Amino acid sequence: MTVETRTRARPAAVILTPAAEQRITDLMAQAPQDAIGVRLSTPRRGCSGLAYSVDYVSEETKFDEKIETPGGAFYIDGASVLYLVGSTMDWVEDDFTAGFVFNNPNAKGSCGCGESFTV
Repeated sequence: MTVETRTRARPAAVILTPAAEQRITDLMAQAPQDAIGVRLSTPRRGCSGLAYSVDYVSEETKFDEKIETPGGAFYIDGASVLYLVGSTMDWVEDDFTAGFVFNNPNAKGSCGCGESFTV
């Protein structure tokens, strides 16, 4: 008796809106020469504990999750994936500010300035 193993496609940990994908395209168009993509991580900082950080990345890291976008590779730091599963990342611009905005169902609270969150 042979047992067949099947691999199920899984949804990405973070959903990128079209505006976020376009911003990644724009970032990669002006990226340093050694950049292979951008990485989202959740370093410990701020008054609530964790913050969102998006930076250029020059090499893949073993446990990072990789999402291919039309404009380039988007990586999620392997240590941050559990804090981000089910999140949506958007790019929002208005007359006064521009930045990535996160709708994170895992966040239980955030600081008053909106720079950090707790899980």
